[in-house]
Amino acid sequence: MVSNRVRFKLLIGLVTISGFSQGMLLPLLALILEQDGVPSSVNGLHATGLYIGVLLASPFMEKPMQKLGFKPMILIGGLLVFISLAFFPVWHALWFWFILRVTVGIGDHMLNFGTQTWITYTSTPEKRGRNIAYYGLFFSLGFSIGPTMTRLLSVNENLPFIISAVLCFLVWTSLFFIRNEWPQQEGEDRVYAAPRSSLGRFIKTWKLAWVALLPPFGYGFLEATLNGIFPVYGLRIGHDVDVLSLIIPCFAASSLITQIPLGILSDKIGRKKLLSLVLCFGSASFLLAALYEGSAAWLFITFALAGMCLGSIFSLGVSYMTDILPKPLLPAGNIMCGIAFSIGSISGPYLGGLFIDLFPAVSFFYVIVAMLIVILGALLLQQSKQPIRAAE
Repeated sequence: MVSNRVRFKLLIGLVTISGFSQGMLLPLLALILEQDGVPSSVNGLHATGLYIGVLLASPFMEKPMQKLGFKPMILIGGLLVFISLAFFPVWHALWFWFILRVTVGIGDHMLNFGTQTWITYTSTPEKRGRNIAYYGLFFSLGFSIGPTMTRLLSVNENLPFIISAVLCFLVWTSLFFIRNEWPQQEGEDRVYAAPRSSLGRFIKTWKLAWVALLPPFGYGFLEATLNGIFPVYGLRIGHDVDVLSLIIPCFAASSLITQIPLGILSDKIGRKKLLSLVLCFGSASFLLAALYEGSAAWLFITFALAGMCLGSIFSLGVSYMTDILPKPLLPAGNIMCGIAFSIGSISGPYLGGLFIDLFPAVSFFYVIVAMLIVILGALLLQQSKQPIRAAE
């Protein structure tokens, strides 16, 4: 079996391929459905299938992980992902693709929940920010590469699905070289006793760490909207597919520059302070995008600036959640980060699609700016109160 260091690298590889599959699937299906004449509101609603899968799986993952350990959870999740991707070329039907999206969502969430919880459990406090920043960095790397697969549509519609399924399978096989481990049970923590029921742990987690769940919500909203609805909006305002396939990855790709520095900086100045700063600058970037959306050059610039600011808010939120919660609540905390991410991902494409249907003359970037301002306001209000302290 491999060492802890090699295990960390293999887990990061799994996170990368998970980001790749999500980053490919959202814009690829959005473009295919738009070319098929599907209304943008239906297109946006269809994109929520990935995150409906996350929500369906979330309440049922904590107990199996306690019994089976991290490795089986990740194995099952990865299996669902590459099998579902392989089935997309089998039948071109709206309802069938929606079922496959839901299945990919379930598998991706199992994979991410297993890897994320394993990394948060095994990271020492002095390396926590850095390790979780690596998690976010490589997810963003995969996510930034994924949309470039849309360029293969001109070759063959099925080719992106086949390539991604093969890549997922190859990375998935690396799991067989990792030794299984189990999360800490409630009775093992003599200082803090978590509620015995899953519902009780979720409620306790919400009470302690609700503010840390807002950044994952915001990142899910951004990720799904930019990848699921912006391709449709971009086509409608006159940009072609090849340009859009390069603009979309700018958000995730530019975050690669700042993920590690921001993770380290958050250890020094505090997560909430840093989150407030990046949300402020990110809002300004998307405001510029709304004003100059007709220019491809300006969209490249604003997406890159926004990615540098906002591409780390998921990992920063997870780090902040890990700081707040005692170890017995970490599985529940990681699940709730996934739920918050999914709620944002479901609401983003639908609201974005509905907005451009109802207000075709108004930039849809204003929807993103409004969401970021709401989260920023909540963080600032929380900062004015007494800091949250979990029982230690």
